[in-house]
Order: sequence, then structure tokens, then C-alpha cells
Amino acid sequence: MKSILVVDDEISIRQSLAGILGDEGFQTSFAATGEDAINMVQTEDPDLILLDIWMPGIDGLETLKRIKHLRPNQLVIMMSGHGSIETAVKATRLGAYDFIEKPLSLEKVLLSIQNAMKVGQLVAENQALKEKINRDYEMIGESLPISKLKKQIEIAAPSSGWALITGENGTGKELVARAIHSQSTRSIKPFVEVNCAAIPEELIESELFGHEKGSFTGATAARKGKFDLANGGTLFLDEIGDMSLKTQAKILRILQEHKFERVGGNRTIEVDVRVIAATNKHLEEEIKEGNFREDLYFRLNVLPFTVPPLRERKEDIPRLVSHFLQYFCSKESREIKTISQSALDALLSYNWPGNVRELKNLIERLVIMTPDQVIRANDLPQQITKTDKHVIEKTSLTELPDSYREAKEIFEKQFLLEKLQKNNWNVSRTAEEIGLERSNLHRKIKTYEIEPDKN
Repeated sequence: MKSILVVDDEISIRQSLAGILGDEGFQTSFAATGEDAINMVQTEDPDLILLDIWMPGIDGLETLKRIKHLRPNQLVIMMSGHGSIETAVKATRLGAYDFIEKPLSLEKVLLSIQNAMKVGQLVAENQALKEKINRDYEMIGESLPISKLKKQIEIAAPSSGWALITGENGTGKELVARAIHSQSTRSIKPFVEVNCAAIPEELIESELFGHEKGSFTGATAARKGKFDLANGGTLFLDEIGDMSLKTQAKILRILQEHKFERVGGNRTIEVDVRVIAATNKHLEEEIKEGNFREDLYFRLNVLPFTVPPLRERKEDIPRLVSHFLQYFCSKESREIKTISQSALDALLSYNWPGNVRELKNLIERLVIMTPDQVIRANDLPQQITKTDKHVIEKTSLTELPDSYREAKEIFEKQFLLEKLQKNNWNVSRTAEEIGLERSNLHRKIKTYEIEPDKN
């Protein structure tokens, strides 16, 4: 049963509304002054308030202001026998849903209440959806690398600077982008995502800037682009390293001028958009190879963020596993599963080339396919539990061979493997980082039979 608080100093109004609202199935409570109403709002939780403007003590507008301070989403309908346009406008600016003149019309009161209740339901549903989205995109982990990243986001998010997020596939670059948006002053505005790698080259301009009717075959109607849709909010350009040079030039113009034209149009459209870009490529190398504009790189790289791979934050794996188990068990309507210590140890030993995305997909599979409530080591895929010849465990001094040459080879192989994995198996970049000739590194890779994990 929906509840309504009626605030009016006239007892005849309170009695009249009590009968009307009771007949309509509402639970009603009453206050004769603004002070009483404020106290009741703090102890009760009315779905809607009918508030008179002219009352002894603090008037209705001041009461409205204080109620909105306590409960910003509270639905309030103002009533007045001495209403004016100026008063109605002021009440609306303070957050009132509607303004009803006295003497009260039964039809107008009930219609306004019904409309307000519908709005209230939509607001509640929207809030629940936002909370669900925030949970789904929560950044899980307390390791040093992820804690530093969260702190960087906290500092940078409230600013208006553009951001560039780099990291391997599956590390969670979108989570960082969403965290920046949700902690910014644009959080109530849209967050619009574009996967630049997934859109065909011939359609990317239409996708980003929109098009006018008849601008190309199949353009049967005008359509807004992603920049239009993100106006006032944040546009997330994922995999920006895969964008053509032609489109990069247009993106740069928008970032500089804050305006663009739709495909096939000649009208200039101005937008206020914060751009966050992400890529798994090393854009400095792409610039050297002529695949990415240097001026666009410097324009985007105002606030740089690097998302660490999972192998560099393995202490977060138990927390991530627990989170994903609860998430997928809830999603599949199953009892919460647990994981044995031996299975968790195997997950901690694995190198996770697919990063958090690989772990998430694995836990979803285990939730669905494991018949028991406890996930054990023998439930895990072979590539995680087997001893892979390319995955070299850390070796203690007591376990090293007596021969200096053999010990040196073990260390060198382990060192090269870790550096190659860190650089996503890019031989040129690894050679430059460790100060070795590229041809020499190729020879050592062949000698030690080092290959990327194909699983």
C-alpha cells in the first residue's frame, strides 16, 4: 500500500483528503506544520507528500527545500490557494513534482498523484538498474597495482581531462572507463561505448557522427551518432588503435573544436563530450609505423591509465573468484558454490594470458558444469592444472643444479619468458627493453624452445 503524507494547517483540508485518499487505497498520515512534516520525513518513509505553501512557522517552500535536502528523491506535490506563476516556478525549481491550486479538484489531485507515483516507480527502477550496473562493473581487488589504479581514478575522475587507458586484452579497461565516468561530474549523463574494432570501416563515421536521410544507400532516415548520444556525458572509444587515419583526423577535429557534421549533412552540431579511449596496442609504436596520429595521441593522453595484467596482481585472484562465484550462482539461480584450496592454488599458479576475462569465463563454466557444490582441482581445465613446458616455476637456490652453465640457462630462460609475456610476445619491444639485439633474442627463443601459450 502506497503512503501519502498530507501537510496542511487547515483541518478541513486534512479531513477531506483523508477520506478521498483512503477510498483510493492509500495509507495516509498528517502534519499541520512544516516542522512536524520534516520530523515525520526523518522517521517515516512516505511515497509522496502533499504540501501546502501557506502555513504558520516555516512556509511550504522552505519545508520543501529542507525535505529535499534530507531526501533528494522524495516526491512532493505543492498545494496553494494563493498560487502564482512565480510561486509555481520557484516550487518546481526546488524539486516539486507538481503544483495544484485550491480549492482542490478531486480529479486533478488524483491524476497528479497517479502521475507522480508512476514517475517515482521509474526513478526507483532506474536507481536499482544503476546499482546493478555498478555492481556488474565493480573493480574487484585490493592488491598494490589495483589500489594505485583506483587512487588515480579517484583523483582524475572529477576533472574534465580526456583519458587514455592501456592494457592487455581482458584486463578490464572498460571497468576503468566506467569508474572514471561514475566518479565524475557527468555521472548522471550518458556513458556511451563504441568498439572501434567491431565496426566496419565504411560505417564508422556514420556510427560516430550520425547521418542524414539519403546520405548513402540504406540511409532511409536521419540518425544521431554516438557523439550526439553522449552529449553532456562520456564517450568511451574502445580499441581506438584500430581506427583508420581518416577517422582519427575527424575525431581530432571534434576534440579541438567540439563540433562536427553528420554524414551527408552540412549543419554544424556542437557537443560537450568527455572522451575516454582505450587500446591494447602500444600507440608509440603505431605512431612510428604510421598507423596512428601523433597529435591525436597527445590530445587523448592527458590522463594516462595502465591496467595491470592479472599475473601482476595474483593476490586478487581469491577475491575475484569469490565475486564471480556469487555473481554466476545468482545469475543461474543456483546455491553458492565454493572452491577447494587445491583448486585455488592451481588458479594462483596459472599465468592467465587472457587476464580477468579468462578467469571470469572459467568461473562461469565451472558454475554451470560442476555438479558438486565444491569446485575441486580435478574440475579445472587441463591447461591450468598441467605442468606446461613453457611455464617455468620460480626455482629456489637449493633446487638449482650444481653446474653454473645449467643454472644460468634456467635463469635466462625464465627471465626471457617473463619479459616476453609482459610485452605481449612482441619480440622487438622485448629486445629493446632488455637491451638485446632482436636477432640475438630470436636465436635464444629458438634455442630454449620458448613459445606463447596457445591455450
